[in-house]
Amino acid sequence: MKFGFLAVAALVVALAVGWVAITTRGADATAKPAPGPAAIDVPVASVVEKTVPVFLTYVGSTDPVRTVTLQAQVTGYLLNGLVPDGSDVTRGQLLYQIDPSTYQAVLDQAKAQEQKDEAALQYANANRQRNEVMSKNGDVSLDTLQQSTSTEQQLVAAIAADKAAIATAQINLDHTRIRAPFAGRAGISTLYEGALINTAGSTINTLVQLDPIYATFNPPDADLPEIQKSQAKVQIAVDVTVGSGTNASEYHGKLAILDNTVGRGTSTITARALIENPHHTLLPGQLVQVHLHVTDQPNTLLVPQVAVSSSQLGKYLYVVGRDNKVQQRFVELGDEYDPLVVVTRGVSRGESIVTGNLLKIGPGTVVKPVPAQPQAAAGAK
Repeated sequence: MKFGFLAVAALVVALAVGWVAITTRGADATAKPAPGPAAIDVPVASVVEKTVPVFLTYVGSTDPVRTVTLQAQVTGYLLNGLVPDGSDVTRGQLLYQIDPSTYQAVLDQAKAQEQKDEAALQYANANRQRNEVMSKNGDVSLDTLQQSTSTEQQLVAAIAADKAAIATAQINLDHTRIRAPFAGRAGISTLYEGALINTAGSTINTLVQLDPIYATFNPPDADLPEIQKSQAKVQIAVDVTVGSGTNASEYHGKLAILDNTVGRGTSTITARALIENPHHTLLPGQLVQVHLHVTDQPNTLLVPQVAVSSSQLGKYLYVVGRDNKVQQRFVELGDEYDPLVVVTRGVSRGESIVTGNLLKIGPGTVVKPVPAQPQAAAGAK
């Protein structure tokens, strides 16, 4: 009985083990493989090929094309300053008025003297003519005729002197009105209403021309051959920037002056660009970046600046390769044409560059490319 009971128990255990094994094999047969990591959505942009301008860049400063000291040429009390300090003025605009009363009186006196002498001349002329007739009949001596002729000639000379005195008086009267010799911006006055100008040549203010304005810079003599070669073909275009980043302002003009000597101690030459400044936002003395457009470079590869990353080994880009797997490419960069940058080595035209989600990917990461917003290089063709 005991042996039979053990045999039955062993059979039950064997059947149970077999059922578990069969169930396990069935489950393994129907199980699916674990899915791989999901592809990451990334914005991509193509490597583009364009013609880009080539610039030589220097640090410079702005200078007025013309500056003049406004001075009084006559003495007297300053009656009015007709424009506020720092005002923009036009050519010929009246800026200051010196008391004209004394000079007006001198002018009136000179004009009155001319009238007096002209009246005397009329009488002298008639008297000479009578004496000429009477001298032929012997009624007037030759001496009397000569005296009347001399008197007439003296009065002619006196009237000429009167005209010169009137012109001088008029000039002095005009000098009581100080006008702008050209369009520009006035500075801060040194004399105000009621001040006595007791010396001719007293400085009242300074006027500077703001449009156009010079950007003065000093290229090294090593750059001269390239600048002169470009200048021989066409007048060199110049861009001037003030500030940086979002606060940068850009102005445009042409290379106007290359000095005739190179500094012995600096090996640089003084150059000036004539910059358009219609809104008078550039002022003399500002520091600027001067960019000379010396040539154009065709077949240049560019990528978005935001796609460039850095490591201890250098600059690199993430390129979408076969099967949408990311490749890391170390590159060499050139000039920037915001928002693009030149790539001189490491990529080819038309390759897809990852421009976003850069911290989520690495070499070999599977991605799902999404077209990025189009970007254009400033100045690229």
